[in-house]
Amino acid sequence: MIDIILDHYNYWIVIFLMMSGFYTVISQGNLIKKIAGINIFQTSVFLLYISIGYVDDGTPPIIAEGYTTYANPLPHVLILTAIVVGVSTTALGLALVIRIKEAYSTIEEDEIHDKDKSL
Repeated sequence: MIDIILDHYNYWIVIFLMMSGFYTVISQGNLIKKIAGINIFQTSVFLLYISIGYVDDGTPPIIAEGYTTYANPLPHVLILTAIVVGVSTTALGLALVIRIKEAYSTIEEDEIHDKDKSL
């Protein structure tokens, strides 16, 4: 049992990061903390894809003498694209938080809902 846990420690890290990010998004009212929670969740997905794409003793898929095990580069390419998209969406989210701060003079979700009800 211990061997299974130790052999797959990266998946336990993925689960921990995923639940930490999810909890942060749900429990926090601060919009910047919510964006940080989304980024933590997103990082766990990156680690999951990288873990799935890893092959023991795998080489890049360049056919050469002496190599029999090849690694699929597709998960790594998808993660590079996802990182770019993640940075872009984080920048957009932070820009929206700045606009919300200008409009409502707060970034706390409950205060924004209260101000919307009073209008």
